[in-house]
Amino acid sequence: MGVRPPVCFMTLRHQFAEANGIRMHYVEAGKGPLVVLLHGFPESWYAWRHQLPALAERGFHAVAPDLRGYGQTDAPEPLEAYDIFQLTGDVVGLVNAIGAPSAVIVGHDWGALITQYAALLRPDLFRAVALLSVPYVPRRRIPQTLWEQETYPGKIFYQAVLRSPQAEERLQADVRTSLLRGLYTLSGDAAPEERFLPARDPSTLGAAAPAKRPDWITEEDVDFLAGEFKRAGFRGGLNYYRNMDRNWAMTPFLDGAKILQPTVFIAGEKDPVLEFLASEFEALESNVPHLKGKRVIAGAGHWIQQERPEEVNRLLMEFLRGL
Repeated sequence: MGVRPPVCFMTLRHQFAEANGIRMHYVEAGKGPLVVLLHGFPESWYAWRHQLPALAERGFHAVAPDLRGYGQTDAPEPLEAYDIFQLTGDVVGLVNAIGAPSAVIVGHDWGALITQYAALLRPDLFRAVALLSVPYVPRRRIPQTLWEQETYPGKIFYQAVLRSPQAEERLQADVRTSLLRGLYTLSGDAAPEERFLPARDPSTLGAAAPAKRPDWITEEDVDFLAGEFKRAGFRGGLNYYRNMDRNWAMTPFLDGAKILQPTVFIAGEKDPVLEFLASEFEALESNVPHLKGKRVIAGAGHWIQQERPEEVNRLLMEFLRGL
């Protein structure tokens, strides 16, 4: 079972559900209207440890699953098992298994990408949307790999590294160090010269990034996360990136689609995602006509709900109360 979560979180309920043909592990707290919380890469349900009890205390049924390929949720072998239709189908299946007529869906990082597709494809089920760190990215005129080449000529975008066949081996060689590098360099704690660069010159790819523990995460937290990836590995999460061109090819019907549900966007001022998705961030009001908030938290980085839990909880509650 890997490293157990810290004792203070053991009052949360751990459950399993059959969803979209796989067995999904999820953690829940509270009763009331359903709020589904989707994590990113490389994370787990545990990324929402500060939000689960806060939402429960305020009268919501908060549910945070391990997404497909993560934690204690099944990790199918085929690469195609990680395309966006399967990832979205998992969340639909989870909501149906729980028995809720509708849900508010909240996503961070890759969870935000899944959230946008869920909102577009099942507006009858997902009544409101919160996107953390990653703004809504409408379908582009070209697939992901061509966009990377056009946007960063002569450089290597970080997702190309994650798509490579060697990615698992590199990350798995020292799981804890791999995680700390991402947690630190994408956080608001990183010094300017230490910050994550979305695209790099090929000659600098071998340079090791600092692997420090940011102040907002404890040694015990890192132990738990490292234990999850030592058991489950990184293959499932990396396969999300390897399907991005396929996702584009399968969704021409989404050209021009807008998210029509009430939506809030929350991000950290120092999040590098706001740099390479600057145009999508600027166009949120147009692409999300019922945008209820566009909040950028000063000094924070990419891991927004962990770096600034009190502020994120307050913003989420303001949004939920206004629905």
